[in-house]
Amino acid sequence: MRNSKNSANLLDYQGIYPCPVCRLGEIKSLSLMEAFGCDYCNNIFTADLDKKLLKMPTSQPPLTWYWNGKFWQRGELQGREWKWYHWLLVVGFVILPTTLVALSAYIFPTTPGSNLSWLPTVWVELAFLSHLGIVGWLVIEFYQFPVWTYLRISWRLLLERCLN
Repeated sequence: MRNSKNSANLLDYQGIYPCPVCRLGEIKSLSLMEAFGCDYCNNIFTADLDKKLLKMPTSQPPLTWYWNGKFWQRGELQGREWKWYHWLLVVGFVILPTTLVALSAYIFPTTPGSNLSWLPTVWVELAFLSHLGIVGWLVIEFYQFPVWTYLRISWRLLLERCLN
């Protein structure tokens, strides 16, 4: 833990904490503001010191983290929990089209030894992977996961390692 002036359990504006988004930089209070800023990914956070909560107001709904004294724990998103029927829809969205493509390839097989005999197998795999990718993208959008921030930071780290 990179914590300078504060005790382990308190969240205050004089302390330095690890960034909950990039996990590489440090967040410190910004001058003349009641906010924190990361020195690596440049995200700005607002804090509720009494509840030990940190919010990133640039996302909707704001991503929240709870300071437990050693590291940040992900806070809850109100009204954004997965129910059993969400999982049922996800499984149906991935399995049903894949099954339909596989069933059509089974019922209407290609001629063995033809030039395109590999196409049904690839088509079934593409149907599965594309629908799974759509579900992954929707989950990322739903939870407002900062993918571009992680990719930008990973790219920066890779360049720093290559240049050093």
